[in-house]
Amino acid sequence: MTPLRLLMSRLGAQAARLLAPRDVQVVSWQRRSSGPPATFPISRGGGGSSYMEEMYFAWLENPRSVHKSWDSFFQKASEGASCGLVQPQPPSIIPESRPALSRGTKTSKLVEDHLAVQSLIRAYQIRGHHVAQLDPLGILDADLDSFVPSDLITTIDKLAFYDLQEADLDKEFQLPTTTFIGGSESTLSLREIIRRLENTYCQHIGLEFMFINDVEQCQWIRQKFETPGIMQFSSQEKRTLLARLVRSMRFEDFLARKWSSEKRFGLEGCEVMIPALKTIIDKSSEMGIENVILGMPHRGRLNVLANVIRKDLEQIFCQFDPKLEAADEGSGDVKYHLGMYHERINRATNRNITLSLVANPSHLEAVDPVVQGKTKAEQFYRGDSEGKKVMSILVHGDAAFAGQGVVYETFHLSDLPSYTTNGTVHVVVNNQVCYRRRGHNEMDEPMFTQPLMYKQIHRQVPVLKKYADRLIAEGTVTLQEFEEEIAKYDRICEEAYGRSKDKKILDIKHWLDSPWPGFFNVDGEPKSMTCPATGIPEDTLIHIGTVASSVPLEGFRIHTGLSRILRGRADMTRKRTADWALAEYMAFGSLLQEGIHVRLSGQDVERGTFSHRHHVLHDQDIDRRTCVPMNHLWPNQAPYTVCNSSLSEYGVLGFELGYAMASPNALVLWEAQFGDFHNTAQCIIDQFISTGQAKWVRHNGIVLLLPHGMEGMGPEHSSARPERFLQMSNDDSDAYPAFTEDFEVRQLYDCNWIVVNCSTPANYFHVLRRQILLPFRKPLIIFTPKSLLRHPEAKSSFDQMVSGTSFQRVIPEDGAAARTPEQVRRLIFCTGKVYYDLVKERSSQGLEEQVAITRLEQISPFPFDLVKQEADQYQGAELVWCQEEHKNMGYYDYISPRFMTILSRARPIWYVGRDPAAAPATGNRNTHLVSLKKFLDTAFSLQAFEGKTF
Repeated sequence: MTPLRLLMSRLGAQAARLLAPRDVQVVSWQRRSSGPPATFPISRGGGGSSYMEEMYFAWLENPRSVHKSWDSFFQKASEGASCGLVQPQPPSIIPESRPALSRGTKTSKLVEDHLAVQSLIRAYQIRGHHVAQLDPLGILDADLDSFVPSDLITTIDKLAFYDLQEADLDKEFQLPTTTFIGGSESTLSLREIIRRLENTYCQHIGLEFMFINDVEQCQWIRQKFETPGIMQFSSQEKRTLLARLVRSMRFEDFLARKWSSEKRFGLEGCEVMIPALKTIIDKSSEMGIENVILGMPHRGRLNVLANVIRKDLEQIFCQFDPKLEAADEGSGDVKYHLGMYHERINRATNRNITLSLVANPSHLEAVDPVVQGKTKAEQFYRGDSEGKKVMSILVHGDAAFAGQGVVYETFHLSDLPSYTTNGTVHVVVNNQVCYRRRGHNEMDEPMFTQPLMYKQIHRQVPVLKKYADRLIAEGTVTLQEFEEEIAKYDRICEEAYGRSKDKKILDIKHWLDSPWPGFFNVDGEPKSMTCPATGIPEDTLIHIGTVASSVPLEGFRIHTGLSRILRGRADMTRKRTADWALAEYMAFGSLLQEGIHVRLSGQDVERGTFSHRHHVLHDQDIDRRTCVPMNHLWPNQAPYTVCNSSLSEYGVLGFELGYAMASPNALVLWEAQFGDFHNTAQCIIDQFISTGQAKWVRHNGIVLLLPHGMEGMGPEHSSARPERFLQMSNDDSDAYPAFTEDFEVRQLYDCNWIVVNCSTPANYFHVLRRQILLPFRKPLIIFTPKSLLRHPEAKSSFDQMVSGTSFQRVIPEDGAAARTPEQVRRLIFCTGKVYYDLVKERSSQGLEEQVAITRLEQISPFPFDLVKQEADQYQGAELVWCQEEHKNMGYYDYISPRFMTILSRARPIWYVGRDPAAAPATGNRNTHLVSLKKFLDTAFSLQAFEGKTF
């Protein structure tokens, strides 16, 4: 038997598994004592014995030719000393005799002891946090896990778990490369090893990281925590921390003294979060960060605004005045939901830094994707592709971080190319540790439900006193210096409080988290109240159509089916017509020419859910080779981003909303795969999009593209639920408007969002361009078609898109009925796809002269002026509203009272459509067709409403 094989037979599999090279996978090793198996690395190549032999013979020839871990291993395996470290003895001279076996036993014991120590080190790295001192209240059993792992040396007798004894505590052991506790030393006594491990992993910081699969990341964490002395602060750092704690804690005390009966969602029990955030920002500034975007819930927000963002204290204090009048229109929001934007000098680095705290409603983690989207946009506009200049910080509560699904949806996006922000600092406020001294919101009584916990909380010495006492005891500061620091900040608060009493008006625009310099005038108002025509020159249309029907890259082979689609686009361009996909192409392309960044995001948007868009071409011969023709339109165009999202709506829509915040000069669109997919993003829609301007005076031009239409495909994916958006529209159904010259633009400015259902590609083209050409920004909800994408009648001539043309809020009847309006017996109003069903049915019944059909393209804000013109033109006609949606859904409940206002309740507007129902559509194709025929018959039955009253 060779010396190495003899050695391996004595050591068993342990050495091969533990000391294999760095290319590793995880296996189990049953300990020599009872207890659970531990995990250790082993060579992926299998055959640990043969690999070990190769390493051994290479080491015999030249110890430097192998990794230092192998060198250390073979040296120890060669030593025959019974204790301590002795000179190595070449294993090749060990004879295969009984005395050698005795010596081999000693060698095996020595190596096994080293392996046991390495196992012990790993146990602390994996499970040391289980015994960390994380409970300041001393009620560990209440919430925290009190499990003590058996492989941690919490008492001397537990050394036996590793077949070690008390006598081994003063023996020296070689340290593995997977620990940094030695610093510059390569060996330590077992006693010192345990002491340093306990100091690193078992004090007041719990560290759980060994689940990370990246060895380099694990090593980085180990180095940052294990290196001796790395957690020691200099005297200046301690003084800075004390000063920041003074501001954090005295701010809360000041609010509690002045407004004891007001909700403040204070930071008591977690005051250290303020110095923590400031330290993160200091270090980030030092490393080149210029812009930090924060998102957080309401707990501690006022303190962060005051002491991190550095908002003027009087602006915060005046928010508590109940007599404060609002200068801005809208509802406003409570003080602990508002945001802030501030550019200042970072004192620690003397560099400029921009800080913004994103406004957030009481929906806890809803702000997470918004922050990420805003961060991504800021990085994009700065050309910061690696996140070296712009970063985000997200503050969470522990329960929300674990329990809110949008947290995970936001993590989904972390590695997607068009969504990654290259890392986020997450600060989780652990309420099991950072207790709330005054309960959830200062108004409740936590003793009702947590009596024992709050008895302990009331006994707690405040952290500021604890830390100050320590620094005074060690001589870092004097008692007088500490008291002067407190007096100085108290004086600052009192002076700001005095100034706050002079403020009588609240300007919410001073709390903007995303100002748009230069977009509005100095008063925050639009620079004009006009919107230019949205048409473009015909040569521009032709150029875009030509590029849209070509492949700009040489040697790029596309799918044959796609070739047919591109040939179809080229043919339409020659014939001066556009379908839905080409009109969208032309809207986007023309904006890119004008320097407007366009970003389209959602599930399968690159190809299009209905395989109609094809904005990203894929080479059929070369994997992952793609082409985006839209980025080859003009030499100096703005960039076009089209990106398939993860399977998320809540998170992704929040991300796109945040992206749209950053600049008004970008068209940001989110397309739902089907319109009803916005169901799972309703929080973003309700809390940020429909109400954002009213609460926070924040304009946002995000566009939602929601495929909608009853196609007989079942209740899912039929309705985009237009009734929800219309119900949340803020225009008044009972107010008869004054039709001024700027009525159209003024209506748009006054609304909270715009809701449209276009029936022609040209109108879709115009409404997209109008979104950018308006002198302000409003969210735009577009109900987009499905079957109309390829409908032969749903095409538009270039004549409807060239210079001088614009979006039509209402498309009036332009056929035979319009030429003889006095003969028209029925005027049908409708919106969207049902128009084509109505036209077809009217033609089949030969009623072109007796029935007029008018389309509402913009539903909200309601086009009162144009609807009145249509109704007045057909004075002798019955008025009918026809929709394919059920009566309790769709548009009828929205349009009906507005028609009544226009008509002064002198004429009825009759309903034609499907009956009320619980589900948006039937799941039976035949039932769908029967109900379609039924309401079409009613629409053209000129006696249907005879004798009925309204």
